[in-house]
Amino acid sequence: MKSAGRNHSAFVEGVARLREHGEAATPDVTIIMPCLNEIQSLPNCIANALDALALLRTKLGMSGEIMIADNGSTDGSQALATELGARVVPVAERGYGAALIGGCRAAAGRYIVMGDCDGSYNFVEGVAMVAKLDEGYELCMGNRFRGGIAPGAMPWKNRHIGNPGLTGVLNLFFRTGIRDAHCGLRAIRKDAFQRLGLSSSGMEFASEMVVKAALLKLRMTEVPATLSVDLRDRAPHLRPWRDGWRHLRYLFMLSPTWVFAVPGMAALGLSAMIFGVALLYLAGILPGEPVFGTSWSIVAGFLATCGHLALIMVVVAHLFGVRRGFRLLRPVIRRNARWGSRDGHAKSAAKQPVEIA
Repeated sequence: MKSAGRNHSAFVEGVARLREHGEAATPDVTIIMPCLNEIQSLPNCIANALDALALLRTKLGMSGEIMIADNGSTDGSQALATELGARVVPVAERGYGAALIGGCRAAAGRYIVMGDCDGSYNFVEGVAMVAKLDEGYELCMGNRFRGGIAPGAMPWKNRHIGNPGLTGVLNLFFRTGIRDAHCGLRAIRKDAFQRLGLSSSGMEFASEMVVKAALLKLRMTEVPATLSVDLRDRAPHLRPWRDGWRHLRYLFMLSPTWVFAVPGMAALGLSAMIFGVALLYLAGILPGEPVFGTSWSIVAGFLATCGHLALIMVVVAHLFGVRRGFRLLRPVIRRNARWGSRDGHAKSAAKQPVEIA
Protein backbone atom coordinates (compact mmCIF):
# COMPACT_ATOMS: atom_id res chain seq x y z
CA MET A 1 0.00 0.00 0.00
CA LYS A 2 2.98 2.28 0.29
CA SER A 3 2.85 4.28 -2.88
CA ALA A 4 4.18 7.63 -1.72
CA GLY A 5 7.01 7.41 -4.21
CA ARG A 6 4.84 7.42 -7.29
CA ASN A 7 5.69 10.33 -9.51
CA HIS A 8 3.29 12.62 -11.37
CA SER A 9 3.43 10.62 -14.61
CA ALA A 10 2.32 7.52 -12.74
CA PHE A 11 -0.63 9.44 -11.39
CA VAL A 12 -1.50 10.67 -14.86
CA GLU A 13 -1.49 7.05 -16.05
CA GLY A 14 -3.73 6.18 -13.10
CA VAL A 15 -6.17 8.94 -14.00
CA ALA A 16 -6.35 7.66 -17.56
CA ARG A 17 -6.92 4.15 -16.25
CA LEU A 18 -9.69 5.42 -13.97
CA ARG A 19 -11.42 7.22 -16.81
CA GLU A 20 -11.13 4.18 -19.06
CA HIS A 21 -12.74 1.95 -16.41
CA GLY A 22 -15.23 4.30 -14.84
CA GLU A 23 -16.52 6.66 -17.52
CA ALA A 24 -17.33 4.22 -20.34
CA ALA A 25 -20.65 3.51 -18.65
CA THR A 26 -22.32 3.84 -15.28
CA PRO A 27 -19.77 2.44 -12.83
CA ASP A 28 -20.53 -0.73 -10.90
CA VAL A 29 -18.60 0.34 -7.80
CA THR A 30 -18.08 3.67 -6.07
CA ILE A 31 -15.17 4.03 -3.66
CA ILE A 32 -15.96 6.83 -1.20
CA MET A 33 -13.55 8.62 1.10
CA PRO A 34 -14.71 11.31 3.55
CA CYS A 35 -12.24 14.16 3.47
CA LEU A 36 -11.47 17.12 5.69
CA ASN A 37 -8.03 18.62 5.03
CA GLU A 38 -6.38 15.34 4.00
CA ILE A 39 -4.02 16.71 1.35
CA GLN A 40 -1.09 14.91 2.97
CA SER A 41 -2.56 11.41 2.55
CA LEU A 42 -4.87 11.98 -0.42
CA PRO A 43 -2.41 11.01 -3.19
CA ASN A 44 -1.64 7.67 -1.54
CA CYS A 45 -5.30 6.92 -0.93
CA ILE A 46 -6.35 7.69 -4.50
CA ALA A 47 -3.45 5.68 -5.89
CA ASN A 48 -4.44 2.76 -3.67
CA ALA A 49 -8.07 3.10 -4.79
CA LEU A 50 -6.91 3.03 -8.42
CA ASP A 51 -5.19 -0.28 -7.69
CA ALA A 52 -8.45 -1.54 -6.23
CA LEU A 53 -10.38 -0.52 -9.36
CA ALA A 54 -7.83 -2.26 -11.57
CA LEU A 55 -8.25 -5.45 -9.53
CA LEU A 56 -12.02 -5.11 -9.70
CA ARG A 57 -11.79 -4.97 -13.48
CA THR A 58 -9.47 -7.99 -13.61
CA LYS A 59 -11.17 -10.25 -11.07
CA LEU A 60 -14.85 -9.29 -11.25
CA GLY A 61 -15.15 -7.49 -14.60
CA MET A 62 -16.51 -4.38 -12.90
CA SER A 63 -15.92 -0.71 -13.51
CA GLY A 64 -15.69 1.90 -10.80
CA GLU A 65 -15.26 5.49 -9.73
CA ILE A 66 -13.43 7.21 -6.90
CA MET A 67 -15.37 9.81 -4.95
CA ILE A 68 -14.08 12.29 -2.38
CA ALA A 69 -16.89 13.43 -0.07
CA ASP A 70 -15.37 16.72 0.96
CA ASN A 71 -16.47 18.21 4.26
CA GLY A 72 -15.19 21.73 3.72
CA SER A 73 -11.44 21.28 3.29
CA THR A 74 -9.36 24.43 3.30
CA ASP A 75 -5.99 22.93 2.32
CA GLY A 76 -6.65 22.37 -1.38
CA SER A 77 -7.75 18.74 -1.07
CA GLN A 78 -10.58 19.28 -3.55
CA ALA A 79 -8.35 20.54 -6.36
CA LEU A 80 -5.79 17.79 -5.79
CA ALA A 81 -8.46 15.08 -5.79
CA THR A 82 -9.89 16.38 -9.05
CA GLU A 83 -6.41 16.51 -10.59
CA LEU A 84 -5.82 12.89 -9.60
CA GLY A 85 -9.03 11.73 -11.28
CA ALA A 86 -11.47 11.51 -8.40
CA ARG A 87 -14.97 12.95 -8.38
CA VAL A 88 -15.38 15.52 -5.61
CA VAL A 89 -18.77 15.84 -3.92
CA PRO A 90 -19.02 18.75 -1.46
CA VAL A 91 -20.96 17.98 1.73
CA ALA A 92 -21.90 21.09 3.68
CA GLU A 93 -22.95 19.40 6.94
CA ARG A 94 -19.91 18.71 9.09
CA GLY A 95 -19.16 15.29 10.48
CA TYR A 96 -17.82 11.86 9.53
CA GLY A 97 -21.28 10.40 9.11
CA ALA A 98 -22.63 13.42 7.26
CA ALA A 99 -19.79 13.22 4.72
CA LEU A 100 -20.36 9.51 4.07
CA ILE A 101 -24.13 9.90 3.82
CA GLY A 102 -23.69 12.71 1.30
CA GLY A 103 -21.21 10.64 -0.67
CA CYS A 104 -23.41 7.53 -0.67
CA ARG A 105 -26.39 9.52 -1.91
CA ALA A 106 -24.31 10.83 -4.81
CA ALA A 107 -22.71 7.46 -5.61
CA ALA A 108 -23.31 6.17 -9.13
CA GLY A 109 -22.30 2.57 -8.47
CA ARG A 110 -24.66 -0.14 -7.27
CA TYR A 111 -21.95 -1.22 -4.82
CA ILE A 112 -20.31 1.24 -2.43
CA VAL A 113 -16.95 0.80 -0.71
CA MET A 114 -16.10 3.35 1.96
CA GLY A 115 -12.89 3.92 3.84
CA ASP A 116 -10.99 6.64 5.64
CA CYS A 117 -8.89 9.09 3.66
CA ASP A 118 -5.85 8.88 5.93
CA GLY A 119 -3.95 5.95 4.42
CA SER A 120 -4.82 3.55 7.24
CA TYR A 121 -6.93 1.23 5.09
CA ASN A 122 -6.06 -0.74 1.98
CA PHE A 123 -8.82 -0.30 -0.58
CA VAL A 124 -7.59 -3.33 -2.50
CA GLU A 125 -9.08 -5.37 0.34
CA GLY A 126 -12.42 -3.85 -0.60
CA VAL A 127 -12.44 -6.02 -3.72
CA ALA A 128 -13.21 -9.06 -1.56
CA MET A 129 -16.05 -7.08 0.00
CA VAL A 130 -17.52 -6.27 -3.40
CA ALA A 131 -17.32 -9.98 -4.28
CA LYS A 132 -19.37 -10.72 -1.16
CA LEU A 133 -21.97 -8.15 -2.20
CA ASP A 134 -22.07 -9.73 -5.64
CA GLU A 135 -22.80 -13.07 -3.95
CA GLY A 136 -25.95 -11.60 -2.42
CA TYR A 137 -24.81 -10.05 0.84
CA GLU A 138 -26.03 -6.52 1.44
CA LEU A 139 -23.41 -5.28 3.90
CA CYS A 140 -19.82 -6.45 4.25
CA MET A 141 -17.66 -5.25 7.11
CA GLY A 142 -13.91 -5.33 7.50
CA ASN A 143 -12.49 -7.10 10.56
CA ARG A 144 -9.23 -5.53 11.69
CA PHE A 145 -8.71 -8.05 14.47
CA ARG A 146 -8.68 -10.86 11.90
CA GLY A 147 -6.75 -8.95 9.24
CA GLY A 148 -4.07 -7.44 11.44
CA ILE A 149 -3.36 -4.14 13.17
CA ALA A 150 0.08 -2.62 12.63
CA PRO A 151 1.99 -1.47 15.72
CA GLY A 152 0.96 2.09 16.54
CA ALA A 153 -2.04 2.04 14.21
CA MET A 154 -4.62 1.90 17.01
CA PRO A 155 -4.28 3.25 20.56
CA TRP A 156 -4.25 0.65 23.33
CA LYS A 157 -7.52 1.88 24.88
CA ASN A 158 -9.31 1.71 21.51
CA ARG A 159 -7.98 -1.75 20.70
CA HIS A 160 -8.55 -3.44 24.06
CA ILE A 161 -11.38 -1.43 25.64
CA GLY A 162 -13.32 0.78 23.23
CA ASN A 163 -13.80 -1.39 20.15
CA PRO A 164 -14.34 -4.75 21.92
CA GLY A 165 -16.61 -3.12 24.51
CA LEU A 166 -18.83 -1.26 22.07
CA THR A 167 -18.96 -4.20 19.66
CA GLY A 168 -19.88 -6.47 22.58
CA VAL A 169 -22.73 -4.19 23.67
CA LEU A 170 -23.91 -3.92 20.06
CA ASN A 171 -24.01 -7.70 19.69
CA LEU A 172 -25.71 -8.13 23.07
CA PHE A 173 -28.45 -5.71 22.08
CA PHE A 174 -28.87 -6.57 18.40
CA ARG A 175 -27.20 -9.99 17.79
CA THR A 176 -25.43 -8.90 14.61
CA GLY A 177 -22.65 -11.49 14.67
CA ILE A 178 -20.19 -8.81 13.50
CA ARG A 179 -16.90 -8.90 15.43
CA ASP A 180 -15.56 -5.47 14.46
CA ALA A 181 -18.53 -3.16 14.15
CA HIS A 182 -16.46 0.02 13.90
CA CYS A 183 -14.06 -0.82 11.10
CA GLY A 184 -13.80 2.13 8.74
CA LEU A 185 -13.47 -0.08 5.66
CA ARG A 186 -16.86 -1.50 4.67
CA ALA A 187 -19.02 -2.09 1.62
CA ILE A 188 -22.76 -1.85 1.12
CA ARG A 189 -25.19 -2.16 -1.76
CA LYS A 190 -26.63 1.18 -2.85
CA ASP A 191 -30.21 -0.06 -2.54
CA ALA A 192 -29.48 -1.35 0.99
CA PHE A 193 -28.03 2.04 1.95
CA GLN A 194 -31.22 3.70 0.75
CA ARG A 195 -33.34 1.32 2.84
CA LEU A 196 -31.41 2.05 6.03
CA GLY A 197 -32.26 5.76 6.11
CA LEU A 198 -29.05 6.64 7.94
CA SER A 199 -28.96 10.01 9.67
CA SER A 200 -26.06 10.18 12.17
CA SER A 201 -23.66 12.99 11.32
CA GLY A 202 -20.87 11.96 13.68
CA MET A 203 -18.71 8.93 14.33
CA GLU A 204 -21.71 6.97 15.61
CA PHE A 205 -22.62 6.56 11.94
CA ALA A 206 -20.48 3.39 12.07
CA SER A 207 -22.74 1.86 14.72
CA GLU A 208 -25.94 3.12 13.12
CA MET A 209 -25.24 1.32 9.86
CA VAL A 210 -24.66 -2.05 11.53
CA VAL A 211 -27.56 -1.69 13.98
CA LYS A 212 -30.13 -0.71 11.38
CA ALA A 213 -28.89 -3.42 9.04
CA ALA A 214 -29.49 -5.93 11.85
CA LEU A 215 -32.94 -4.52 12.63
CA LEU A 216 -33.94 -4.78 8.97
CA LYS A 217 -32.47 -8.30 8.70
CA LEU A 218 -30.02 -7.40 5.94
CA ARG A 219 -27.58 -10.14 4.96
CA MET A 220 -24.27 -9.22 6.60
CA THR A 221 -20.80 -10.73 6.57
CA GLU A 222 -17.23 -9.65 7.22
CA VAL A 223 -13.79 -10.19 5.73
CA PRO A 224 -10.30 -9.56 7.14
CA ALA A 225 -9.00 -5.99 6.84
CA THR A 226 -5.62 -4.61 7.77
CA LEU A 227 -5.09 -1.36 9.65
CA SER A 228 -1.89 0.59 8.99
CA VAL A 229 -0.41 3.64 10.67
CA ASP A 230 -2.11 6.65 9.10
CA LEU A 231 -0.23 9.20 7.00
CA ARG A 232 -1.55 12.33 8.70
CA ASP A 233 0.70 15.13 9.87
CA ARG A 234 -1.89 16.23 12.44
CA ALA A 235 -4.07 14.79 15.21
CA PRO A 236 -6.96 12.53 14.06
CA HIS A 237 -10.54 13.80 14.06
CA LEU A 238 -11.57 10.92 16.35
CA ARG A 239 -12.05 11.81 20.04
CA PRO A 240 -12.12 8.40 21.79
CA TRP A 241 -14.05 9.23 24.97
CA ARG A 242 -16.53 11.65 23.43
CA ASP A 243 -17.17 9.52 20.35
CA GLY A 244 -17.28 6.34 22.43
CA TRP A 245 -20.01 7.83 24.60
CA ARG A 246 -21.93 8.92 21.49
CA HIS A 247 -21.75 5.35 20.14
CA LEU A 248 -22.97 3.88 23.45
CA ARG A 249 -25.77 6.42 23.78
CA TYR A 250 -26.92 5.67 20.25
CA LEU A 251 -26.99 1.92 20.95
CA PHE A 252 -29.29 2.50 23.92
CA MET A 253 -31.50 4.84 21.88
CA LEU A 254 -32.16 2.08 19.34
CA SER A 255 -32.68 -0.66 21.92
CA PRO A 256 -35.98 -0.14 23.78
CA THR A 257 -35.80 -3.74 24.98
CA TRP A 258 -32.78 -2.94 27.17
CA VAL A 259 -33.75 0.63 27.99
CA PHE A 260 -37.40 -0.03 28.91
CA ALA A 261 -38.31 -3.73 28.85
CA VAL A 262 -35.57 -5.08 31.13
CA PRO A 263 -36.03 -2.39 33.86
CA GLY A 264 -39.81 -2.62 33.41
CA MET A 265 -39.89 -6.38 33.91
CA ALA A 266 -37.57 -6.05 36.90
CA ALA A 267 -39.90 -3.46 38.47
CA LEU A 268 -42.97 -5.63 37.85
CA GLY A 269 -41.18 -8.67 39.26
CA LEU A 270 -40.17 -6.83 42.42
CA SER A 271 -43.69 -5.45 42.79
CA ALA A 272 -45.18 -8.92 42.41
CA MET A 273 -42.80 -10.30 45.03
CA ILE A 274 -43.78 -7.62 47.58
CA PHE A 275 -47.51 -8.08 46.95
CA GLY A 276 -47.14 -11.87 46.95
CA VAL A 277 -45.34 -12.01 50.28
CA ALA A 278 -47.84 -9.59 51.82
CA LEU A 279 -50.76 -11.73 50.63
CA LEU A 280 -49.17 -14.88 52.02
CA TYR A 281 -48.95 -13.23 55.45
CA LEU A 282 -52.53 -11.95 55.21
CA ALA A 283 -53.75 -15.45 54.30
CA GLY A 284 -51.92 -16.93 57.27
CA ILE A 285 -49.77 -19.15 55.09
CA LEU A 286 -46.58 -17.56 56.39
CA PRO A 287 -46.26 -17.39 60.18
CA GLY A 288 -45.18 -14.42 62.27
CA GLU A 289 -45.37 -10.69 61.69
CA PRO A 290 -45.63 -9.44 58.07
CA VAL A 291 -42.29 -8.54 56.56
CA PHE A 292 -43.82 -5.86 54.35
CA GLY A 293 -46.11 -3.33 55.95
CA THR A 294 -48.53 -0.80 54.47
CA SER A 295 -45.73 1.48 53.28
CA TRP A 296 -44.31 -1.37 51.20
CA SER A 297 -47.63 -1.72 49.45
CA ILE A 298 -47.25 1.87 48.27
CA VAL A 299 -43.74 1.05 46.99
CA ALA A 300 -45.05 -2.05 45.22
CA GLY A 301 -47.81 -0.05 43.57
CA PHE A 302 -45.31 2.55 42.40
CA LEU A 303 -43.06 -0.16 40.95
CA ALA A 304 -46.00 -1.81 39.20
CA THR A 305 -47.01 1.52 37.64
CA CYS A 306 -43.47 2.28 36.48
CA GLY A 307 -43.05 -1.22 35.06
CA HIS A 308 -46.34 -1.00 33.19
CA LEU A 309 -45.42 2.38 31.71
CA ALA A 310 -41.99 1.07 30.72
CA LEU A 311 -43.55 -1.82 28.80
CA ILE A 312 -45.88 0.60 27.05
CA MET A 313 -42.82 2.62 26.05
CA VAL A 314 -41.29 -0.52 24.53
CA VAL A 315 -44.30 -0.88 22.22
CA VAL A 316 -44.29 2.84 21.39
CA ALA A 317 -40.55 2.81 20.61
CA HIS A 318 -40.87 -0.27 18.40
CA LEU A 319 -43.79 1.21 16.47
CA PHE A 320 -41.92 4.50 16.10
CA GLY A 321 -39.01 2.57 14.59
CA VAL A 322 -41.37 0.83 12.19
CA ARG A 323 -42.88 4.11 11.08
CA ARG A 324 -39.39 5.57 10.57
CA GLY A 325 -38.39 2.56 8.49
CA PHE A 326 -35.61 1.01 10.58
CA ARG A 327 -37.61 -1.73 12.32
CA LEU A 328 -39.70 -4.63 11.09
CA LEU A 329 -43.10 -5.77 12.29
CA ARG A 330 -43.81 -9.25 13.60
CA PRO A 331 -46.27 -11.11 11.35
CA VAL A 332 -49.05 -11.10 13.98
CA ILE A 333 -48.71 -7.34 14.47
CA ARG A 334 -48.54 -6.70 10.73
CA ARG A 335 -51.77 -8.63 10.15
CA ASN A 336 -53.65 -6.69 12.82
CA ALA A 337 -52.01 -3.29 12.48
CA ARG A 338 -54.26 -0.31 12.01
CA TRP A 339 -52.61 3.06 11.53
CA GLY A 340 -55.31 5.64 12.14
CA SER A 341 -57.59 5.34 9.15
CA ARG A 342 -58.55 2.25 7.19
CA ASP A 343 -57.06 3.52 3.94
CA GLY A 344 -53.70 5.24 3.75
CA HIS A 345 -52.25 4.45 7.16
CA ALA A 346 -53.55 0.88 7.23
CA LYS A 347 -52.11 0.21 3.79
CA SER A 348 -48.72 1.58 4.80
CA ALA A 349 -48.67 -0.75 7.80
CA ALA A 350 -49.68 -3.75 5.73
CA LYS A 351 -46.78 -3.10 3.39
CA GLN A 352 -44.25 -3.26 6.21
CA PRO A 353 -41.87 -6.24 6.07
CA VAL A 354 -42.09 -8.84 8.82
CA GLU A 355 -40.17 -9.67 12.02
CA ILE A 356 -38.81 -7.34 14.66
CA ALA A 357 -35.28 -7.82 15.93
